[in-house]
Amino acid sequence: MTVRSSLRAGLSVGLIAILMVLIGITQLSGQLVRGWFGLPSATPGAWLILLLMAGWAGSRAYKQAKATSWGAALAAGAVPGAAAGLLLGALMWGIGSLLANGTDLRQWLAQLSPANVELLTLGLPPLASALVILAALTAAGAAGAALSFASERGQWGAAWAARRQGLGAKVTSVPAIEKFLARPNARQIVLIAGLALLLLLPLGVGQYWNYIIGTIGIYVILGLGLNIIVGMAGLLNLGYGAFFAIGAYTVAILTAPEPHNIGMSYWLALPIAVVVAAIAGILLGIPVLRMRGDYLAIVTLGFAEIIRILLRSDVMTGFTGGPRGIRSVGGPELLGIDLNNETFFTYFILVGIVLAAFVIYRLQNSRVGRAWMAIREDEDVAEAMGVNILTYKLLALAIGVGFAGFGGAIFAKYTAVMKPIGTPITMAPAVPYMLVKMKGRIP
Repeated sequence: MTVRSSLRAGLSVGLIAILMVLIGITQLSGQLVRGWFGLPSATPGAWLILLLMAGWAGSRAYKQAKATSWGAALAAGAVPGAAAGLLLGALMWGIGSLLANGTDLRQWLAQLSPANVELLTLGLPPLASALVILAALTAAGAAGAALSFASERGQWGAAWAARRQGLGAKVTSVPAIEKFLARPNARQIVLIAGLALLLLLPLGVGQYWNYIIGTIGIYVILGLGLNIIVGMAGLLNLGYGAFFAIGAYTVAILTAPEPHNIGMSYWLALPIAVVVAAIAGILLGIPVLRMRGDYLAIVTLGFAEIIRILLRSDVMTGFTGGPRGIRSVGGPELLGIDLNNETFFTYFILVGIVLAAFVIYRLQNSRVGRAWMAIREDEDVAEAMGVNILTYKLLALAIGVGFAGFGGAIFAKYTAVMKPIGTPITMAPAVPYMLVKMKGRIP
């Protein structure tokens, strides 16, 4: 059973490593490390993240095996490292062979350029590079297990914890700090200072970091909205990104000069986008919310694919711009002041996060929230207690996808404001599934 769990951990790490290579995370890591330390090549940084993952898998395998000797610890750590190395090595062998035959893989996967592939293959022939990857990840897994074994034998963790506590005691014993912590409102002062720092941060970090903060913020809004549907009501919705797209396209259609030249104000289009997304959620929910579990997940995923195909199809060119997308989306103005800049949108997204968190907090502790959680735990019991199952499910879906529409409405103009950055969104988890699909479609 221990070997099986070690293999499972190694295969998981190998699959994650493959995904990271295909979407460009290893290349990004290499570039960041090269920039931070002034290295002549991005190769060390590209390898670093893979070796750390293999080391983590080896450490985890050692703890599960509960090895009592160096040999057993190294063997336990080598198993997941070798499993991950086999998967990644096989991938790089295949990619290297295709590139050697003149195949241009970038037409399918943009990150697989010869220069990026060479970061991991080290310029070696395909088979040799695969063997190097296998040996390196196996060694990293064994090293992770050895480090954990040495830490337990030497009680490094306990020593570090004692040292950290001692350092904390020295800091808090400083008279000024000790006097401040003795104040009854010290916690509130720290929170206010942290909030003030957060509010001042967008003014001084520049466009790039505002882009990073804003992108994370949009994901947070989407996650908070999805938490209502999946976390509270227990509805397995894999088509959540479709409502993000609906919100974005609604704002684009209402504010852009083409294709309909409606010319509506951004502030008026924003709530309309939220309402349209909520109505779409209700219309989807009425026929399908009697389904449960995997069946509901499949239907909602199919709905997301239908929305994606429709919005980008030639049939919808006259209504949504089709494959060309919608350009010149209108932006927010206030008292004649143009607010289309990265600083405003960063604050706007932060306000959206606070609003979403407040609504969810209030709902969670309300009668509606308790009804949702009762449905999540057992629908039959909740219905027996007088909860209208369909009504509360529709309410959860409408509110949750409303936040998706809100995030999409921000993104419709946000992507144009941040366009000079040129940093692609490369990750597409299930929550904001349409984010990557929409990238560049609403410039």
